Amino acid sequence: MAFQHGVTGRENPTSVIAASTSEMVAVYVGTAPINMTKERKVNDPVLCYSYSEAVEAMGYLKDFENYTLCEAIDAHFSKFGSAPIVLINVLDPETHKAETAEAETITKENGKFTIKKTGVIPETVTIEGQTNLNFQFDDDGYLVIIGTIPGETVSVTYSFLKPSMVTAEDIVGGIDTNTGDEKGLECIENIFPKYRVIPNLVLAPKFSTDSTVAAVLETKASKINGHFQGFAICDIDTKTTRKYADVPGIKENNNLNSTYLSAFWPMVALGTLKYHMSTQIACIIQALAAENDGVPFKSPSNKSLKADSAVLADGTPVLLGVNKANYLNSNGIGTALNFIGGWKSWGNYASCFPAVTDPKDAFIASRLMFNFLNNTLVTTFWQKVDEPTNKVLINTIVDSCNIWLNGLTNQGQILGGRVEFREEDNPTTSLVAGKISIRVFYTPPLPAQQIEFLKEIDVKYFDTLFQ
Repeated sequence: MAFQHGVTGRENPTSVIAASTSEMVAVYVGTAPINMTKERKVNDPVLCYSYSEAVEAMGYLKDFENYTLCEAIDAHFSKFGSAPIVLINVLDPETHKAETAEAETITKENGKFTIKKTGVIPETVTIEGQTNLNFQFDDDGYLVIIGTIPGETVSVTYSFLKPSMVTAEDIVGGIDTNTGDEKGLECIENIFPKYRVIPNLVLAPKFSTDSTVAAVLETKASKINGHFQGFAICDIDTKTTRKYADVPGIKENNNLNSTYLSAFWPMVALGTLKYHMSTQIACIIQALAAENDGVPFKSPSNKSLKADSAVLADGTPVLLGVNKANYLNSNGIGTALNFIGGWKSWGNYASCFPAVTDPKDAFIASRLMFNFLNNTLVTTFWQKVDEPTNKVLINTIVDSCNIWLNGLTNQGQILGGRVEFREEDNPTTSLVAGKISIRVFYTPPLPAQQIEFLKEIDVKYFDTLFQ
């Protein structure tokens, strides 16, 4: 030790570390009208905390059938006020496009020339005899030609987005063999490295009715970056499945059976806008977590939807009584119910129910809580990886976890929890390989989905007649 003369001091690391919890993040993979944007984001995750951010990055039209990410933008920011979301657009203006077969004649209206078609790609517009054109989009998504152009008509040609060309294969994505870049759902792996947020909820409205997309959603959600756990929310197609009694069979045929996946039917509508239930359920889950410091211990069932009807894809109304809604629930399918208190979400189970009844896996709320537990432990104790395996390390982890779990218990967010470092869980063969195992006992509250009142006559009350 170097010679010291005087008073010195040293610092030791704190023996207890704070839990590193994160906010609930919903991730959407789909299509957006990016012809309206300056930067064309294709297969590039974009984190958005506000409506303006989302619109600037993706564009916006009230055409949720063709532009599914607009449904997410509207639901999260305009209807529920829940954020953040990550948007991954797969619609590529280089490939998912078409061109005018012949020149189109545009007539001047109110002193302007407007191409009355959505999806027009501005840089592809050509006008006979005109150069250096400027453009802007109006509220309907139509392209307005800016500048002085003589005459009352012009002849134009252009290319336009064709979202109908986007397939389930584009949503599933993969790795580009030429560039090595991720595409579609594979882009989920880039979210945490890029933004340091965990993709807790994974969705692909409209496209998740495809069994292949639903399967990949579940696979991606169950293990993210090799360490995190998420939850996929999908829909059962209302174009082909029009009767509630047929829904369980479709669920089974599509192999929707996982603790990391929930399935919903039908759609819901608010005015003229139709929403996939998956989108609104994600909003509810996110809002409930935000109300409770990021802890998702409350079930999304029996919570208010932003809807005034339940519908099929073509707008046909669907009205389910409690008995019919419960039939869907008993088959692990969530739905919408208008019974007491307006339109509510209805259903507590993940899609693995009724084949799996373990409460850890069967309930959406418990699955979200076990995901929350796993992800918090990963982010909190990653800093301790490769530290010396000694009493200081073990005590730090055990004490920190127990203090955190006690806090969750006191808040009513779990019924109880504790952490133990057991000799039987840590044989010498594991310790010499640099592996330690810490057991966590953890009980989140389960939803009280059945409340029963037992009613009977107490004959003693006849005595009041003589008092």
